[in-house]
Amino acid sequence: MKKIFVTLLLLFSAQSAVGNPPDLMLLQSYDKQDVSGWVMSEKLDGVRGYWDGKQLYTRQNQILTPPAYFLRDFPPFAIDGELFSQRNQFDKISAVVRSQKDKGWENLSLHVFDVPNASGNLFERLTVLENYLKDHPSPHIKIIPQIPVRNRQHVIDFLHEIEKLNGEGVVIRNPDAPYEFGKRSTQILKFKTAQDEECTVIEHHKGKGQFENALGSLTCENHRGRFKIGSGFNLQERINPPPVGSVITYKYRGLTNAGKPRFATYWREKK
Repeated sequence: MKKIFVTLLLLFSAQSAVGNPPDLMLLQSYDKQDVSGWVMSEKLDGVRGYWDGKQLYTRQNQILTPPAYFLRDFPPFAIDGELFSQRNQFDKISAVVRSQKDKGWENLSLHVFDVPNASGNLFERLTVLENYLKDHPSPHIKIIPQIPVRNRQHVIDFLHEIEKLNGEGVVIRNPDAPYEFGKRSTQILKFKTAQDEECTVIEHHKGKGQFENALGSLTCENHRGRFKIGSGFNLQERINPPPVGSVITYKYRGLTNAGKPRFATYWREKK
């Protein structure tokens, strides 16, 4: 056991520098691509968590400070996943993660979908973590099951099953593809009934009528350019809107002829 532990340290220590998190692999959208031979799993609606072997980061490279018991048996190598408790609880999960208090972490686990710096295909990479957990079991690390895809209808049926359970969607990925740092990979795709993307808030616009003293709309920017979002906000969000510079998630239905999101609606601020 000691020999295995030392080997793991040597393999992954180069990628575990504190304060120097890598740019994470991001998902593209599924649009009838050929996914024969791929695998799928539930897309968990939690907060992205990247453990570099020493510290835990969000997708925005913010260092998290969970209590010591949560991290006690985490491995000395990088694992990437989602901090999650149960479906339809994003606000509660986000509140626990953002809080400087210990309360609530006992209900969370890092649901792991990859071991970024390990060699081999996805299953071989995950096996590295499986073997580590045999000697260092942790109630706060879970490996997300990967289901082999039979055909496109299999993916659609799985999505419907997840949505009936109030789940967010499905992730489909090529198990033979490596972990790709710092890019939206064509080898890992998200599939949902409603499309969603993220953008950065650029400007607030004052409302009119009942929203005269609150937010009317905001301008945001992403790879599609700049556009306005004026719907989807509740009253509290209009009074205290997502600040300029923050990243928000919006839902939309297709694209306009100009390539901008059609019927863009605010969903939530990205934490």
